Amino acid sequence: MSALERWHSEKQSAWLYRVVAEREEDETKSRMFRALAGAAEEQAEILLGDLRQAGAPEPRFHPSARARLVAFLTRKIGPRHLQPMLAAFKVRGLSVYQSPATAGHPMPVSSSDVGERHRRKGRGGSLRAAVFGLNDGLVSNTCLILGVAGASESAPLVLTTGIAGLLAGAFSMAAGEWVSVRSQRELYERQIGEEREELARYPEEEAEELALIYAARGVPVEDARALARKVLKDPEQALATLSREELGLNPDDLGSPWRAAIYSFGAFAAGALIPLAPFFGGATRNGIPIAVLLSALALLCVGGCLSLFSGRSVWLGGLRMLAIGAAAGGATYGIGRWIGVSV
Repeated sequence: MSALERWHSEKQSAWLYRVVAEREEDETKSRMFRALAGAAEEQAEILLGDLRQAGAPEPRFHPSARARLVAFLTRKIGPRHLQPMLAAFKVRGLSVYQSPATAGHPMPVSSSDVGERHRRKGRGGSLRAAVFGLNDGLVSNTCLILGVAGASESAPLVLTTGIAGLLAGAFSMAAGEWVSVRSQRELYERQIGEEREELARYPEEEAEELALIYAARGVPVEDARALARKVLKDPEQALATLSREELGLNPDDLGSPWRAAIYSFGAFAAGALIPLAPFFGGATRNGIPIAVLLSALALLCVGGCLSLFSGRSVWLGGLRMLAIGAAAGGATYGIGRWIGVSV
């Protein structure tokens, strides 16, 4: 990235900081974003000096159309809901929305503590994703099979349709996961590259930005500055910390796009196979009742597993999921029946 591009990026960040500060109702957070806007302006001045020394013409700042759109959305719905968009524009301090300074969320007191909460937060995410993927495959393919069964009593047609639904859904889920994780990684890789350049160019300004974020989250100002300087002594740790605390990005949560795609494909396919099982076994006349029974048992189990993430009753979670699946399956069967009779 050229000096002119970096200058424009810093000016645009400062402009968006002020938009966020205006929209932010919490005065502590608003003050932090205003201070970060000032820090971005200081970094832009350093880059402007480089441009002047190189004999470049005096640049003029105009926010891009994309930045104006993000600013408009920020004013309308607030920065808390636009963290990924704001992070893409180098708006730092977004971690204040993820970890409020409360008694139950202690602030770091040493450089080794930084980011530990984020690492703990990601544990168990794979299990949760697997349960949701299984549930998606189960519900969608059960509904598809019941819809076709309502229109036709042909077991081979139901089996063919179910296999097609399994493959279409699994590939769709895998493609979506690949794009999602790849996009997250591209954002992280670009942002961390810019952070590496800035850390090498003006470490004191980066330390002050980090200190402002810690101060906004409840750490006394002097302690925040001391902690920030200590963290930034180790370049690799500094990069990881800046990405978490300034950009709200957690590199530990960004896995391989291919692994995510394969994992998503497998979870969806496993769920979609459940209502298809009796048809693989050669069932024709009793295929649909058996598929309904298997799906109902699976929905109870999935609902019970999801309750482990919500803290609600296992039985309540299971019965709620069964009711939702029954309503969806009944509706698609009825629609298929109506279409079959009409045709």
